[in-house]
Amino acid sequence: SGNPHRLVHRSGKFFSIEGIRIKTNFGFVPEWDQPIIKQPEIGILGFITKVFNGVRYFLVQAKMEPGNINTIQISPTVQATKSNFTQAHKGKIPLYLEYFIDRSKSTILVDQLQSEQGSRFFHKQNRNMVVDVSGEILPHEDFSWLTLGEIKQLLGKDNLVNMDARAVISCIPFMGHEMKSHFTRDFHANNDEILIFDSLIRGFQKELFCSMQDSHAQNTLNEIISWVSEWKFKCELWVERISLDDMLNWELTENEIHHVAKRFFSVIAVCVEAGNREVVRWTQPILKHTGYGLIGFLTQKKNGILHFLVCARMSPGTVGAIEIGPTVACSGATNRAKTKDAPFFLDLFLSTPVEQIRYDTIQSEEGGRFYHFQNRYMIIELPPDSPLEFSDKFKWMTLGQILELVKHGYFNIEARNLLSCLHFAGNG
Repeated sequence: SGNPHRLVHRSGKFFSIEGIRIKTNFGFVPEWDQPIIKQPEIGILGFITKVFNGVRYFLVQAKMEPGNINTIQISPTVQATKSNFTQAHKGKIPLYLEYFIDRSKSTILVDQLQSEQGSRFFHKQNRNMVVDVSGEILPHEDFSWLTLGEIKQLLGKDNLVNMDARAVISCIPFMGHEMKSHFTRDFHANNDEILIFDSLIRGFQKELFCSMQDSHAQNTLNEIISWVSEWKFKCELWVERISLDDMLNWELTENEIHHVAKRFFSVIAVCVEAGNREVVRWTQPILKHTGYGLIGFLTQKKNGILHFLVCARMSPGTVGAIEIGPTVACSGATNRAKTKDAPFFLDLFLSTPVEQIRYDTIQSEEGGRFYHFQNRYMIIELPPDSPLEFSDKFKWMTLGQILELVKHGYFNIEARNLLSCLHFAGNG
C-alpha cells in the first residue's frame, strides 16, 4: 500500500523494498541501480543463557521462516524487529523479550550493535545480545537448552543454525580471561599440541588458538585501523533514492522484480501460514537468489602464526560505506567465476585441493528476508609463507586482532558469520 514506487507494509512499519542509484569510485562498476531493503529500526537478536551444574547453556528456538530452504532452523531465543515487539502487526509479543528489555531481569554478557548485509539492506543494524538469567526459565514448546559446543558442532552441518544465531555467536569471546591467562602461561607455538585445561588441542584448532595471541602479527592493530580509515577516506559513495520503476536494467513484472540479465537477485512475494509465530498468516516481499554464493577466508601461517586474509569491502547500504570482510564474498559464485569482474581468489576457493580445506559447509542466510538463499562457507589454509600477490584492499590479520575489532563493529556480517563457525576440538 502507499507509494506505488516502493513496496511497503500498510502500517508503514517492518520494512520496505525501495530503488536506489549508486555512484562510486570503489571497485569495477562505477554506477548501478538496484532494489534494497529499507528497515530503519534496530532489532534485537539475543540468547538467554543459564549455568546448570557449572556448564553454560543457551536457550535456542526451532524457528520457522518463510525463506528457509528446510522451513525450521535453530535460532536465538529472541529474534525480533522493533515493529515485532511494539506489535505493529497486532500479534503477540515475542516470548522472553522482557529479559532483554528489562535490565533487572538479567545480567548482560554481550551487547553489540552490528550491521546486516550492506548490499541488500540500507543502514540496517541489530543489537546482538547474550544475557545471563539466574532465576528459573521454563522452555516453551519449540525451545531447548544447548551448550555453545553443541551449537558449534551443529554449525558443521548444512543449513541447521540460522544466520541470526551465527551473528550473535560471532560476538561471543572465544576465550575468557581465565582461559587466556592459563593459555598464555603454557603457550608454546612450536608444539604439535597444547593442553587447555583438560583438552588437548592440535592441528588447525591449535593454530587458531595460537592466532589469538598478541605476538608475531604481521600488522599491528593500529596499522589495520589506519588502513580501514584510509579506505573510508578514499571511498566516494553517492546513494540516491529512486522509484522502483525508474531502475535501469531492472524489470518489473506481475510476479517479480528482476535484473534484465537474470543476475544478482530478484524480488518475489510469498504468502505464509505458521502456527508458531506472533502472527499466523501474512504476505510479504522477499529477495530470491539463484545458485550458491561463496564466503571464504584464506588463511596462512606467517612467521609461524596463522593469519587471515581480510578485505576492505564497500556496500551501498553500509553505514560509513566500508567494512572489513572475508577474502571472498559473492553471490552466484560459479557464474561469477566465469565473468571478467570475478572476485579476487574466487577461482582459488573453487579449485583448492581437499587437503587445504579447513571448513566447508552450506549455510542459509536470513529466511525472513531471503528466499532459499544459501552460501558455501569455506576456510582454506595455504602452505606456510608461500608467496601470494594481492592489492592494497587486502590485509593479513591474526584471529586475536579480528576478534578485537569485531567488538567495535569493523567487520561485515559475512565475515562475522564465517567466524562463528570456527570451533575448537574438545572445547565444549
